[in-house]
Amino acid sequence: MTETPSRMLRLLSLLQNSRDWPGRKLAERLGVSPRTLRRDVERLRDLGYPVQAIPGVGGGYRLEAGASLPPLLLDDDEAVAIAVGLRTAAGGSVADIEDTSIRALAKLEQVLPKRLRSRVNALQMYTVPMFTVTPTVSPEHLASVAQACRDQQRLRFTYRKRDGETSSRLVEPYRLVHVNRKWYVLSWDMGRQDWRTFRVDRMESLLLTGVRFQQRELPAEDAAAYVAQSITSSLAGYRALVTLHAPVEVVAERIRPRDGILTAVDHRTCRLRSAADSLEWLALTIGMFGVEFEVHEPPELIHYIQELSERLARAASPGADRSVVAPPTRDAPVSGPAAG
Repeated sequence: MTETPSRMLRLLSLLQNSRDWPGRKLAERLGVSPRTLRRDVERLRDLGYPVQAIPGVGGGYRLEAGASLPPLLLDDDEAVAIAVGLRTAAGGSVADIEDTSIRALAKLEQVLPKRLRSRVNALQMYTVPMFTVTPTVSPEHLASVAQACRDQQRLRFTYRKRDGETSSRLVEPYRLVHVNRKWYVLSWDMGRQDWRTFRVDRMESLLLTGVRFQQRELPAEDAAAYVAQSITSSLAGYRALVTLHAPVEVVAERIRPRDGILTAVDHRTCRLRSAADSLEWLALTIGMFGVEFEVHEPPELIHYIQELSERLARAASPGADRSVVAPPTRDAPVSGPAAG
């Protein structure tokens, strides 16, 4: 039988890594009797760890949330992840969290073993962040939105658009997404009856209504990609609908979030919805997937690709007529899809 202090640390680690533990299984993992296990649980409770007994046949134990935060046991990878996250948060986009992050990081690095401190320092030293001036949001603001997402609770707020115009919104929040050092919440807008993306720093007078909702199915497989595309599309002049003649799994390995929203059509084809300010960029994005494709809209993109294919054909043909060809005529840009 192991010594009591080391056995209790092992017990605490097991309780932190799993929601529920049957008593018999937990005793077997520790190599002790049920009676010894009960004594060790009582010792943890005396130290402030809220270990609850699970009723039922055989019984069991669960580590609950307490009134205060007790010490945590972390494995090597968890400790490195938290240290890196705290260093990132020290220069992040959440207001008034920098000093708190630095204090927490100092406590963690003080007890990090040398081998882990070396890993954290190496990662930090050879990672070069690209800082930009971005608006910040308060942790309380983010926590309220996250809670509404988690509890599937309708959220009411006043939203300020880019032009300063404000409007009252009632939404069913789906996910919080961090894109380009800004926080966004993807939601179903009750008033617009459509999906909308809102910047959290422009949301004011937040109110959790207490009204629950049944979560709707997002018209995309990935919330982050949907938000990235929504942000781009709201500013874009051209929106494209393209069929790609390749399995969605193949294209998904080559696509970036800002390239558009990808959905499967069947086991051999998929569909891309993309947006950009220029036809050149749309054509380049679609062409770089390296698969056969068919453009459905907009007509300007179809015409541009036809012109481009002829230009490329002349470039590859010795002696072809290379007289200047006028660029395609651009119609007025169409409006982008919905963003806040």
